[in-house]
Amino acid sequence: MPNGPRNVSPVATATEQIFGDLQEVAARVRANLEAEIAESAQELPPDVAPAAEISRFAREERARVLEAGVSGLEKLAAHREDELDPDESFGVEAIVLLEGRPAILVQRQDFAPQRDEWSVLDGHRAAIRESFLRVGRVEVSGHPRLDWIGTAFLVGPRTVMTNRHVAVEFSRLDDGHGRWTFEYGMSAQVDPAEELPVDGVPNAATAPYEVVEVIGIHPDVDMALLRVEPSADGVLPSPLAVAADAPASVPGRPVYVVGYPAWDGRRNEPESMRRIFMDVYNVKRLQPGVATEFTPGGLVMKHDCSTLGGNSGSPVFDLTDHRVLGLHFGGRYRTGNFAVPLWEMIDDPLLAEAEVNWV
Repeated sequence: MPNGPRNVSPVATATEQIFGDLQEVAARVRANLEAEIAESAQELPPDVAPAAEISRFAREERARVLEAGVSGLEKLAAHREDELDPDESFGVEAIVLLEGRPAILVQRQDFAPQRDEWSVLDGHRAAIRESFLRVGRVEVSGHPRLDWIGTAFLVGPRTVMTNRHVAVEFSRLDDGHGRWTFEYGMSAQVDPAEELPVDGVPNAATAPYEVVEVIGIHPDVDMALLRVEPSADGVLPSPLAVAADAPASVPGRPVYVVGYPAWDGRRNEPESMRRIFMDVYNVKRLQPGVATEFTPGGLVMKHDCSTLGGNSGSPVFDLTDHRVLGLHFGGRYRTGNFAVPLWEMIDDPLLAEAEVNWV
């Protein structure tokens, strides 16, 4: 555990806003820790024991972090913020990430039942699963350094949306024609089935779709539109519903992001990420939170879902009606995460060319 100054996730700076009753959360986390039963690697076959031992150490470390977090929550509840030590601050952040703003694994296009703050997701399971089918990982061939770049989602009959900074990794502007095209020797596809395998068996229920054209890269916001075609043995699902108008209220509105958070040492302290995410990155996750800020007429909406690098190009869904409210494009410590509010782009000619499914 680092003892010096470190970066803090933006979601860890508003703990009371996320949880409300901090004492109740502390008691619940403590009860869950006490209920856990330790497993013994000694009783397992020799070929399985080493992995089980590593898993046991990971659980013990997680428990130690959460115990410190419980102590931190109790101090915050008693308005003793100035007494938090580094371990307690990190533990509070861990509890926020794991319970208040979790990054829930998606497997077989579904997610585990949720408790407490996010049990509401279970009532939206069918609609959220439909969202999963239309979000994929942007994978590239011929790139000198990368196998995949970010996230994209279906917004039109044959159109996906992602970030400019994702698309420019495999495309270039053809000055002679003023159009964007592929870099020489590169190709891209969007794969909705990149998940953490269940029992070692990967999800093959959905086929990837090939990127066949760069429709355009927006000059003013971090957005790109790509034309796609299904693979030979697949079909494209219908596009997501994109919000044609602003929700009744933005700040405090429950939302969720679907994407592929990756290890990102630029935005997070590396050892902290390893301890909380246990090195499970690059696969599809459901990341709930709330929209936190929007100025009418502006082109930025803020939210506090727990995103990492790799979420670039993720859709931000309204949990109420499952329309896509925003295009996630980045975040900063102690500030929040940023998305393009798509309803503000309804008259944009590039989105008209892309045949965005406004609803």
